[in-house]
Amino acid sequence: MDPAQFLTAPRVTIVAGKGGVGKTTVAITLGVAASRVGLSALIVEVEEASPVGQIFGAAALGYEPTELIAADPATGRGSLHARALTPDDALIEYLRDHGLKRISNRLVNSGAIDMIATATPGIKDVLILGKVKQLHKVGDYDVIILDAPAAGHAIAFLRSATGLLDAVRVGPIESQAREVIDFLSDPERCAVMLVTLPEETPVNELVETAFSLEDLVGVALAPVVVNGCYPDDRGLDLDPEVAAHDSGTSLRPGEAEALRIASDFVRERAELQEVQLRRLDHELPLPQIRLPFCFTADLGRDDIEALVDSLIAQILDLPDPADDGS
Repeated sequence: MDPAQFLTAPRVTIVAGKGGVGKTTVAITLGVAASRVGLSALIVEVEEASPVGQIFGAAALGYEPTELIAADPATGRGSLHARALTPDDALIEYLRDHGLKRISNRLVNSGAIDMIATATPGIKDVLILGKVKQLHKVGDYDVIILDAPAAGHAIAFLRSATGLLDAVRVGPIESQAREVIDFLSDPERCAVMLVTLPEETPVNELVETAFSLEDLVGVALAPVVVNGCYPDDRGLDLDPEVAAHDSGTSLRPGEAEALRIASDFVRERAELQEVQLRRLDHELPLPQIRLPFCFTADLGRDDIEALVDSLIAQILDLPDPADDGS
């Protein structure tokens, strides 16, 4: 499948998953992949302490877009930007866009924004989703990647518009909530990409989240990303001392035993991984994209580029929808 086609269908991809599975890494990988194939992409963060700017050597993200990758000077294509959408800023912008600039200023000065959010549960999440919908409608970017809250909050985040309709029956807030619901339920505009690790608990939560999103939100699901996959175990059955001898080298005392222990660990990890991958395939029949484990404590640009290589290679192997029924 053509990577540009994959990344733009739909135009907005919401990346969600259990905390610690690397959903932000996947969001960054999608953004860099989009820029590499000549698309203009925007990563939207809704949680604090995002590592997005740090990986690219940029300052902390703000409400206005930050350029992470500049467009190709020759074509003007292939850019990547990122921004943070806070509920408070989204609410203030919403009020100002609806002719309530003075009220928004007073809300900031008086600290009454939290009171509004408490009085109208879900309004902050709806305004963030409404802002993403607006960014899609304006069309400045080919691809928008929303790094959603962790899985538990993600369901409440995406259901916020439905809940708000139960409390607000008329007016601009009701219209905003209804438009968000239409946006989320349109597979050509929006889909959720769930991220997991090849481990029992994350897989359990991903499957549960997937069915909840389909049943309660009605949002389309993109292929599942299985992050942190160990490489195959070819060569792990070789005895370290024999392998060293065959390669014309030698091992220091204790190294052979350390290598045996490491090989046993990786082999066992790969076996457990395969069990979970098969179970995920059985319980949630969606295409899987498997990103390799990065053996580093702090991800850098080189690590992201390696993940992009893997992502694009697997997208190319996906069936082209145009071939269905042919």
